[in-house]
Amino acid sequence: MAAENSSVTEFILAGLTDQPGLQILLFLLFLVFYVVTVVGNLGLIMLIGLNSRLHTPMYFFLFNLSLIDFCYSTTITPKMLMSFVSKKNSILHAGCLTQLFFFCFFVISESLVLSAMAYDRYVAICKPLVYTVTMSPKVCLLLLLGVYVMGCSGAMAHTGSIASLIFCADNLINHFLCDIPPLLELACNSSSVHELVVFIVVTTVIGMVIVTISISYTLILSSILRIHSTEGRSKAFSTCSSHIIVVFLFFGSAAFVYLKPPSVLHLDQGKVSSLFYTIVVPMLNPLIYSLRNKDVKAAVRKTLGKINFLRKE
Repeated sequence: MAAENSSVTEFILAGLTDQPGLQILLFLLFLVFYVVTVVGNLGLIMLIGLNSRLHTPMYFFLFNLSLIDFCYSTTITPKMLMSFVSKKNSILHAGCLTQLFFFCFFVISESLVLSAMAYDRYVAICKPLVYTVTMSPKVCLLLLLGVYVMGCSGAMAHTGSIASLIFCADNLINHFLCDIPPLLELACNSSSVHELVVFIVVTTVIGMVIVTISISYTLILSSILRIHSTEGRSKAFSTCSSHIIVVFLFFGSAAFVYLKPPSVLHLDQGKVSSLFYTIVVPMLNPLIYSLRNKDVKAAVRKTLGKINFLRKE
């Protein structure tokens, strides 16, 4: 719903580039990215759901991470692809706020799921004898409920703040999605309070996540260094390596956008950084967990074996 006294009823998304020669090339590139993202994440979801060996807390969170990545990418990419093939890539004010809400919800939820996965790895490595009790199905469900409640609360705070802004004339969003920094740039009323809301929500969520992940991996590292055998250390590190890579990819690019004021971060730099954690990271996550995980690769072989057996029959 448009804010009261706002004369803007729709926005125009500028997209990544206005150079005609690059439009089709970029469309094909990001279409391939989107197809890989959908196939990879839905494939991992089905794989975890169909294989009883993967019905553990670690893969429960990975299941939800893949679900979030699929929804997350679907919230952003189809609209971005339209900007490459349409002359006027418009979005209604209400549609923009809807996209912003789901974008914020999935970003916050993904960061919190990653912190829950770090806690799971800490319990598995540092307290293996009580792992099944500590990470019981009830605890996992409560953690996931907390993730989605906080994700929804953060998204409502961001969306409510942006919805109260007044847009007087300029409706060109210099971005490929309805993100917070470019919308603040367009507001004709003071946005200092809204920037403060963004800063508080982001630093609260990121602070919780960073503290959880940092403490978990500090204790994990301390525990691993006490393991005398090289094989034992290698096995312990291998259970965390995929998660560490995903954490650095996601938070590195996201922090570059949201932990700097809009006056410091040029919007074109923000677009490139946003492109990485909204399009590239959801595509890479299932590949990282599939290629670096023996259990997943074994499940893939088992599933393919069943498919081949059924075909022969």
